[in-house]
Amino acid sequence: MPAARIIPCLDVAGGRVVKGVRFAGHRDVGGIEEHTAFYVEQGADELVFYDISASPEGRSVDLSWIERVARLIDIPFSVAGGIRTRDQAAAVLAAGADKVSINSPALERPELIEELARDFGSQCVVVGIDSLREPDGYIVKQYTGSAAASRAAGRLTLEWAQEAAARGAGEIVLNCMAEDGVRHGYDVGHTRTVAESVPVPVIASGGAGAPEHFRDAFAAGASGALAATVFHDRLIPIPELKEYLASCGIAVRR
Repeated sequence: MPAARIIPCLDVAGGRVVKGVRFAGHRDVGGIEEHTAFYVEQGADELVFYDISASPEGRSVDLSWIERVARLIDIPFSVAGGIRTRDQAAAVLAAGADKVSINSPALERPELIEELARDFGSQCVVVGIDSLREPDGYIVKQYTGSAAASRAAGRLTLEWAQEAAARGAGEIVLNCMAEDGVRHGYDVGHTRTVAESVPVPVIASGGAGAPEHFRDAFAAGASGALAATVFHDRLIPIPELKEYLASCGIAVRR
């Protein structure tokens, strides 16, 4: 069984790392390079960078900081932010990213998933899904990097995850919006349902606040657990987290 992956998430805006709660009220938490170097030293398995204002502003991700990160890092990292075309994805990969992550652009034009998988391989294509719990079930939101632009995408989360995988996504990042930044735990029920319904790895995102929350996400079938606040604010050291998970019988990379 593949080792469980611990994945710090870095939201980028204006060339800085920021963090909000439930996708709003973002605060500056430091520089991109300093966080990158810290997480490599800590033993993170991968990093994810989201240029959160790119899609709402109708632009693609800034390549300059991707190149700087690539020079610092020796672990895989993925990049998201307004990647709407094959050429934009190629530029991000050429700048040093290992994977491209698409969210709102995939909802705008689902064929983009197939195009990227065909040209770069499914292993390079991640589809992010911002999922919000409503009374009648889980729905997909888009343009969530901006509170003013955020809106329902007209999709049910489970159906969209299945379609994304069928179109060639190699991985799904499930962002549970109601749990984001509140540190009450991942939505393990939703994570389990999605993980059991698609043939590709699912990364749990939103809600980590204690080591037990990571354990629960992996028990629910997540391949990786993504978190921001608990890592940015130095609340959970990654080496200690991995020791805890290993003590629970979960395979981790030391």
